[in-house]
Order: sequence, then C-alpha cells, then structure tokens
Amino acid sequence: MTSAAQPAPTRPTSRDVARAAGVSQASVSLVLGGKWRGRVSEATAERVRRAAHELGYRPNLAARNLRLGRTRTALLVVPALTNEFFARVYTGAAAVAAEHGFGVVLYPSPDGIGPARDPFASASASLDGVIASSMAAGALGELRGAGLPLVMLDSDPADTGVAARVNLDIADGMRQVAEHLLGLGHRRFVHLASAVDSWTFAVRGRTLHDALRMVPGTSVRTVPAALDVHAGRIAAEHTLAAPGPRPTAIVCDDDILAAGACKAARRLGLRVPDDLSVTGFDDLALATAVEPELTTVRLPAEQVGERGMAALLAVLDDRPAEPGSLPVHLVARGSSAPPPADAPHA
Repeated sequence: MTSAAQPAPTRPTSRDVARAAGVSQASVSLVLGGKWRGRVSEATAERVRRAAHELGYRPNLAARNLRLGRTRTALLVVPALTNEFFARVYTGAAAVAAEHGFGVVLYPSPDGIGPARDPFASASASLDGVIASSMAAGALGELRGAGLPLVMLDSDPADTGVAARVNLDIADGMRQVAEHLLGLGHRRFVHLASAVDSWTFAVRGRTLHDALRMVPGTSVRTVPAALDVHAGRIAAEHTLAAPGPRPTAIVCDDDILAAGACKAARRLGLRVPDDLSVTGFDDLALATAVEPELTTVRLPAEQVGERGMAALLAVLDDRPAEPGSLPVHLVARGSSAPPPADAPHA
C-alpha cells in the first residue's frame, strides 16, 4: 500500500518573519525593502534580516512590484551596439541592476541618430526609468514624453528635463593630451574631430583649442570626419598631403579616428611617432591592437554604467544621486614622441 503524498512545504511569509523577529509586518517591509533607516533601529533591522535568513524567506517581487507600480526594468539607450565603449557601459549598468533585482534592456538608436520609436507599447507602463548616452539624445523624443525619470550620460549640464546625470571629466582629459604634446615640443597640430554633433565632442574641441591658444607659436587646424577608421584615414591623408608645413601631431577625438590617422601616415610614408605623433581618446581595445600602441585618454566606461544605474535607483528612491564627474587619465604609449628636429614652427 502506497503512502499518501506529502504536502509541499509552505513558503514562509513576511508574517512568519515578523513573528520570529518579534516585530510588525510593516517593520519587515521597511527592512527588507531597504527603507528602514531613521524608522527602525539597527538592532531591529539585524533581527529581521536574521529571521528572514533562518526561515529562508524571499520577498514576492511580482506582488511587490505590482503594489509599487514598478517593473524593475531600466532602458539603456546607446548610439550603437558595435561600439566597445557602450558595451562596457552596459556591463557596468547591468551589474549594479542585478544587485538590486533590476534588469536592463539595451536599446540602440537606429544608425546612432534620429528619433527612435517607443520600444514598448507604452514605455511608462513597461519601464521604471531611462539611462541614455548624450550621443543618442536624438532618439529620446517619445521616451521623454513618457514621464519616466531620465539619467543622462556624458551630457551638457545645462540641459533641462533630466533627473540625474553622470559625466566624465572630458575637458581635463583633453587638457592632459594638450599638455603632453606641448611638453614634447609640438607646436603644429591638427584636430581630427568627430563629425557627430554631441556635447562630449564639442567639449573636446573647445578645450583643445583653449589649451593650445595659451602657448605662443602654436597653430591648430580642425578637420571633421565621420566616426570610423576609413573616414579618419581619408581626412588625415588629405590634411597631411596638403601644401605648406606639415603638422607634427594629430589629436583625435576617438581611438577609431586615431587608427585611421595612423593608416594615413603609413600610406604617405610617414613614421609614427618619428615623423608624426597621433593621440586618441577612450582607450578602447583598438588602442593596444595597433602598432605603435596609441597614446590615449582612458575613460572608465564600466564605471559610467555603474554610476548611471546607481543614479536611477537613487532617483526612484527619492535620494540624491552621487555628485561629481568621473576622473579620466592620459595613457602615454608609443604613438607620441617629440617632433622631428627639422619640423618648422608656426
């Protein structure tokens, strides 16, 4: 004769935790929801956490989210999935999100430009907030209208309608490049500038010109190019082959453009860095894949994603986001050196 099936063990509830800890269910909700500070004591919070652990209690997130009107989903809007920098931003954002039971939906704007359609039937019903790169700002039209908190990455501090922002100290990075090349003795510069209309690239160009203007005898010419190796090579070739004294340094807005500039130099029979110094910006994997390796500015991409997600969580909890810009650092490698001894000055 077979014995009757044993009933499945009942799942512990918040009432069980409250009873074991000797507190109210409201206190359990505050502690396990992370909103207990200033409302219950540290000792009580610890007692609740210990009771929940011993009972094996896990909050019912679906019910909690329904009650709070939360989906625990954030949207990360970037200009392109093929750009390594934004892949690293996503890695950082997803790591922080996972720690707090959130998910991150990655949404590239079409071709990196232009308005993107609302990725959900109703963004406000499907998302808790949006994190967006300034390079994809044009894709935010319909999402801005959804009334969701918006955290902008690497964006103009003067922009309005933003719940929080996470910026890199881009200006300081470009100042470090200028000081490095000026210290090596360079005076004739070309700025190979990204043709993308974005705050971050505008800051790079403005800061470079301001830094070089402070040193007598310097000259700088700005040459725009689309943000790819081929466009960077073509623009650099035209500049280096133009009549008149040749520049001794090309300062690029991005490592991708710098790779194009190095290719242009080789095609024209110029040696980097003996005849021409080239610098990048970002410190992508590409920077150490070329030869010589690129002198560039290292941007902490994963930290940008981490700070962006943390800022969104703070906004959702009515807390201030962490202030201040993230520092960046020049990494001097083999693509920069003193100018050739016979280089003419401006």
